[in-house]
Amino acid sequence: MVQRITKLKTYCFIDASNLFYGGVKELGWKVDYKKLIKHLKEKYNTTKVLYYGGIDTCGFSYATLPTKDFPIEPLISYLSKQKDEESVLALKRARFYSKLKEFGYELKLKPLKFIREISGSIKKKANCDVDLTFDAMRLKDEFNSFVLLSGDGDFIKLLLYFREQGKQVHIIANQERTAYEIKKTFWKEFTAVERFKDSIEYKN
Repeated sequence: MVQRITKLKTYCFIDASNLFYGGVKELGWKVDYKKLIKHLKEKYNTTKVLYYGGIDTCGFSYATLPTKDFPIEPLISYLSKQKDEESVLALKRARFYSKLKEFGYELKLKPLKFIREISGSIKKKANCDVDLTFDAMRLKDEFNSFVLLSGDGDFIKLLLYFREQGKQVHIIANQERTAYEIKKTFWKEFTAVERFKDSIEYKN
């Protein structure tokens, strides 16, 4: 039986690696994350914004549960004491995540995995699809409006399930990097992130 929520309640899930893949080089402009969360709250009346991304721990030891947030502040403290170049870069990223937390994002961070490619180069990767899907299903009875910031075709089953359950569904993603099946099946619910440029672009 589908649990009905009398008042519309919206949760937003951001798959950062898909939505902002390539950063400025991909979009051609820089996202202002303070403006982004403001836009999501005003446009969709969002009450919770969950942000999924990868993080380089540089040997930081921690223990956490699937439903607990990554300990970003202890990581920053740890990285601040390291002097190697990798830790300095990781510290910059960790501080960026800490700023997102200040803006109101709920951080769902996953340690990066290091994958050696055939060429011998090392690629850093953190696939958060399962994490996002896990949380969406775990929290599904708390919301009746679902906003997904990702164009990854792997989410098609989740989107179809929520539609079947009577939830409102909205997809926001990079026009060129959104899976064909998502744009075809949810063409009414899909909005290219480029359309929001004026509202969420970072300007010096």
